[in-house]
Amino acid sequence: MGKGLTLILGGARSGKSNYAEQLAAQRGKRVAYVATAQAWDDEMALRIRNHQAQRAAHWITVEASQQVGATVAAAEAAAHAAGEAWEVVLVDCLTLLASNVILALPEPVETPAAEAALRVEVDALLAAYAASNASWILVSNEVGLGIVPAYPLGRVYRDALGRANQQLAAMADEVLFMVAGLPMRVK
Repeated sequence: MGKGLTLILGGARSGKSNYAEQLAAQRGKRVAYVATAQAWDDEMALRIRNHQAQRAAHWITVEASQQVGATVAAAEAAAHAAGEAWEVVLVDCLTLLASNVILALPEPVETPAAEAALRVEVDALLAAYAASNASWILVSNEVGLGIVPAYPLGRVYRDALGRANQQLAAMADEVLFMVAGLPMRVK
């Protein structure tokens, strides 16, 4: 498969990451896995280790908790210069990227500021995709199907990530929605 942008959405534990990794393996051997998670506690450190253990050992890992577009663009340019062009870029996940971006804002965080900060991240990510020759797969949680969060920061987060998902879906060539480990084609 040539260049293309795939967005995989779904709820927690819907199979997004597993499916994205299967798709990446099908699309190429030279895969760059872009990890946005930060190990803030023991549970998250364990989740990160589990994710690392399940993906192919020969994949390149790029860690970027913020400024993902610039980080990926620089790493991809370095790989290309070394004659190791990537075939697939897998970003897992936008959900954690949104948390990282929003939690870095001064409190109290308001929805317009969160949306603007996340839009800067998404714009840079899309610019890196546009400059890339690789097929890209982006993973994100669909946060609009649950209850309205009871606390203000939760509502700000839901709104900002929901808008970012809309922006990405509009630009994506393919959008999949995961339900119980099964992909449903949305676009």
